[in-house]
Amino acid sequence: MNVTDVIAHILAEEGVEHLIGFPSNPLFDDNAAEEAGIRPIVVRQERVGAHMLDGIARVTSGEQVEAFACQHGPGTENSIGGVAQAYAESAPFVALPAGYSRSKTNSDPKFSSLINYQHVTKTTEQLTDPDAVEETLRRAFQAARTGRQRPSLVEIPKDVFREEVDGVDYTPTSSTRPAPDPHTIPEIADALLGAERPVINAGQGVHYAKAWEPLRELAELLEAPVATTLNGKSAFPEDHPLSLGAGSKSEPRALNHFLESADVVFGIGCSFTKTAYGITVPEDKTVIHATLDAGDINKDVDADYGVVGDAKLTLEALCDELRDRLSGDSRGRFDEVAAEIEDVHQEWLKDWQPKLTSDETPINPYRVVYELNRVLDKDSVIATADAGNARDFMAPFFEVTEPLSYVGWGKTTQLGYGLGLMMGAKLARPEKTCVHVMGDGAIGMVGMDFETAVREDIPVLEIVLNNFEMASYDTPFSGHYADHAEALGGYGERVSDPDNVAEAIQRGVEKNDEGTPVLLEFLTSKETELSRPDLA
Repeated sequence: MNVTDVIAHILAEEGVEHLIGFPSNPLFDDNAAEEAGIRPIVVRQERVGAHMLDGIARVTSGEQVEAFACQHGPGTENSIGGVAQAYAESAPFVALPAGYSRSKTNSDPKFSSLINYQHVTKTTEQLTDPDAVEETLRRAFQAARTGRQRPSLVEIPKDVFREEVDGVDYTPTSSTRPAPDPHTIPEIADALLGAERPVINAGQGVHYAKAWEPLRELAELLEAPVATTLNGKSAFPEDHPLSLGAGSKSEPRALNHFLESADVVFGIGCSFTKTAYGITVPEDKTVIHATLDAGDINKDVDADYGVVGDAKLTLEALCDELRDRLSGDSRGRFDEVAAEIEDVHQEWLKDWQPKLTSDETPINPYRVVYELNRVLDKDSVIATADAGNARDFMAPFFEVTEPLSYVGWGKTTQLGYGLGLMMGAKLARPEKTCVHVMGDGAIGMVGMDFETAVREDIPVLEIVLNNFEMASYDTPFSGHYADHAEALGGYGERVSDPDNVAEAIQRGVEKNDEGTPVLLEFLTSKETELSRPDLA
């Protein structure tokens, strides 16, 4: 066997179902992946392939660790943004870019993945010894799966792919879950039970640990409201009486209202990174920070209590402790807290109702979000919104009720990220309606990869808010994106009448159910008002 065949065999052993990326790479070119039972998917632009793998990881709670491959040189240069995005969002996959031949790999100015990817991957290695292929890939998969999950990378010089090795005897890797220090649990229980107005902030770690039930139990035991990060959106049902929604640049009014008046803030499965796209913990709050990554504790926010451990194991330990102490007794404040949330929420919705139900033309983008929220079946949807205004319109007003039904993100995000996310989500969850909302800037970055959805039979629902400029930058753009979708073999529809928005969305879902990728282009106004925390 040569190294290419051994790698394909290892990928199959690790449960890889999709190899996504771009030729030239022998894993594609020699049909090695396909012969090993792995579906190869070639994208139009490399970073979109990385985004697809990111989406698969996110909607499977990090359990499905897939593989990426691309050409040496320009392929690896094009890919770095997608890998960096997955690193920022803690999404695991294994990248297997080709490298220049060993005799040329260190010759300037040739691009080296080994050197250039080290800051955006969990581990980075170069396979120079063909006999080390098994141990090298084992390390990559083990790192990607374990602890805080992130991409791992193995660069394979072109000439190494062709080297012969003596068979393969590979054992797949496994992941572990660290438990919290049991001595810290009673202290945290004391702080939570002693709080008059605790607030829980749940992050993506709740998704990866599948800790949705113990999170809900903790909230109900404490009778405490729950906010999520944008990455954690859908970790707590937003139709629950204790839900505050997701913290972001634009967010529901109740979130900031309760955060300002909180005495204790309990963060679970979150990084508490200071960012414009997350919550800001006010001064003089008691902060409890429970996370899988010890490096996040006291990184940006001073924590009075720190706990390192898997979110589910941490929440279960806390629930056990609180259940014993409460002995089934209610704290007696559930109805009061729920009523306060509802009062603030309804007042907020009343203020925004004119935009959400606007009949103006061009269509107000909030009307599109309102109809998406009303029309889509929340039990069968996975949604995301792209960077910029699409995110800010969607995050507060698109309500999600099922775990993993929204793929959010934090920190900094590339335009066009959501198309790959939803194509990956659809591959992993074909029974779901996978919806992506974006603007003119985003489709300009990745629009040609709508053809990938058509060619690979990945029926996603793309929503383009076309206001003929890039967000609020007053940079004019133009294009007929519905015609673009039709030209690429999908279904496209341009909508200019607000009364036709809901019906167009329904038609889009029906076309998806028939197996057709859909792009709905809504001609929208240049809306700039956001539900900002400081204005809420």
